[in-house]
Amino acid sequence: MKSTFQMIAAAVCAVALVACGGGGGDSSTSSPAAGVQPPTALKIEDQVIGTGAEAATGKTASVRYTGYLFDGSRSDLRGTKFDSNVGTGSLFSFVVNANPLQVISGFNSGVLGMKVGGKRVVTIPPSLGYGASGFSSIPGNATLIFEIELVAVN
Repeated sequence: MKSTFQMIAAAVCAVALVACGGGGGDSSTSSPAAGVQPPTALKIEDQVIGTGAEAATGKTASVRYTGYLFDGSRSDLRGTKFDSNVGTGSLFSFVVNANPLQVISGFNSGVLGMKVGGKRVVTIPPSLGYGASGFSSIPGNATLIFEIELVAVN
């Protein structure tokens, strides 16, 4: 009797695992290799909230940044690194909301409102980046991911 119960319990567990994708099937549909679709809107994720001066319209923001191409097959979504000033000793500075903008729209919006000492990950869809034409090593219709640290506001 005990062994019959154990066999039935094992069969129920096996059916449940297969039904919820936990085994026996093609696991590629649940792995990062299946591909995560890039967001279609700007995505801002604060990693560290700064406590200093705020990057506001007309102010000059000085940042450290690293830019990556979005890669939905990677667990961290960061593909090829296309630009960075981290470790160079140089900051990148621009006027926030300048007219015309001095940086791509998504980068500008990603820095706007940050406070000195803050760190963000900003994911930029093509419509707020380089669009269909791309730029330099950035292909057309690329979604971009920037890791940004706000170092100074003047």
